[in-house]
Amino acid sequence: MLKIGILGGGQLGRMLLQAAANYPVETFVLENDPECPAAHLCHHFTKGDIKNFDDVYRFGKDLDAITIEIENVNVEALEKLETEGKKIFPRPAVLKTIKNKILQKEYYRSHDIPTSTFLVTNNINELKQQEDFLPAVHKLGEGGYDGRGVQVLKSKADLDKGFDKPSVLERFIPIHKEIAQMVAINAKGETALYPPVEMVFDQRLNLLDFQVCPADIETKTLWKVEAIALSVVRNFKSPGIFAVEMLIDRNGDVLVNETAPRVHNSGHHTIEAHYSSQFDMLWRVMLNYPLGNTSLILPSIMVNLIGADGCTGDVKYEGLDEVLKIENAFVHLYGKKQTKPGRKMGHVTIMSREKQDLTYKANIVKHTLKAKA
Repeated sequence: MLKIGILGGGQLGRMLLQAAANYPVETFVLENDPECPAAHLCHHFTKGDIKNFDDVYRFGKDLDAITIEIENVNVEALEKLETEGKKIFPRPAVLKTIKNKILQKEYYRSHDIPTSTFLVTNNINELKQQEDFLPAVHKLGEGGYDGRGVQVLKSKADLDKGFDKPSVLERFIPIHKEIAQMVAINAKGETALYPPVEMVFDQRLNLLDFQVCPADIETKTLWKVEAIALSVVRNFKSPGIFAVEMLIDRNGDVLVNETAPRVHNSGHHTIEAHYSSQFDMLWRVMLNYPLGNTSLILPSIMVNLIGADGCTGDVKYEGLDEVLKIENAFVHLYGKKQTKPGRKMGHVTIMSREKQDLTYKANIVKHTLKAKA
C-alpha cells in the first residue's frame, strides 16, 4: 500500500481524503491546525508548517508520494525529496513557476500561450511610472490567495492601492466570460479534460460565487479553450491535475489568466455531476491507475457558501434544512468550526437537465443557506 502525503489540511485536502477511501492508500496530512477540515479523515496527521523546509522534509522522507492543496508550500524541501526518489504531484519545478505570478506569466509568454499583455513592477515607485498602462490589474508576485493580492487599477488615483513588492501589472481586458478548464495528465503523458465551466465571481470579495457546467460557449471557442489548456499543461511536463483559468474577451479571443496546479474550487461539482471527480482523478494519477471518465452525468451549478457579512465566531448554518429538501442538491460543509466574512465554509452542487431549473435552485440556495455566528 502506497504512503501518500498531502501538504495542507483545508477543504481540498478533506475532499481528496474522502475520495481516497476508495483506494488502497495510506494517507498523511501536514498542517498547523490539528482541528483543520482534513485532520480526522487521514490515517496519520502531523502538526507542522507547510512553508517550513524541515517540517516538509521530515514529513515527506518516509512517504512514497506527496501532493498539495495549496501552492504556498516549501518548494526547496520538495526538490530535495524529489532527488531522493519521492514522487511529487505536481513536480516542484512546476510549483516554483506557478506560485510566483511573475514566473507564471513569463512561462505563458515563452511557450506562446495567449495571455494578457503584462509588465513587471518591483516596487510602488516603478508602478507609479506606469500610468499610461492603465486600466490594469496588479497582482502580487507571491503570497496572494482567494482574491487577496489582487488590485484593479483604473486610473492614476488608484496607483496607491498597488503593491510595494515584485508584482505583475496586467492590461485590463473587457471580459465576456471567465472559464475554467480542468485537465488531468498521468506519468505517460495521457490527458483527460473535463467539460469547461463558466465562473461567476463576487466582484466585492473577488471570490468565486457560483459556476455553471458545461460552459455556454460556441464550439469553435470550446476548441480554443481545450487546445490552450492542453498546451499549458503539456509544457509543464508533470503528472497531476490542473485548473487552467481563462478569459474570453468580447472578440471571442481566449487568454490564460492563471493556472492552479492542484484540485480546485472550479472542479467541486465533479463529485456528483461527473463519473470521475477531480479528487478521484488525482488519486488515479498518483496511484498510476487508468484515467477516469470525465463525462458529465447531468449539467450542474455549484454555489459557494461564504461566511456571512458581520459574522465572526462559532458557525451556525441557517437554512440548511430547506436546502437539503431541494431535489438533486448536494450540500458539502467543510467542517470549519469558525466562520468569518468571506471565508469559504462549504458549497452546494445542483444537478438538472434544465438550465432554468438550475438557475432557479441556485438562487434559492444563495438566499437561503447562510454561515452565521
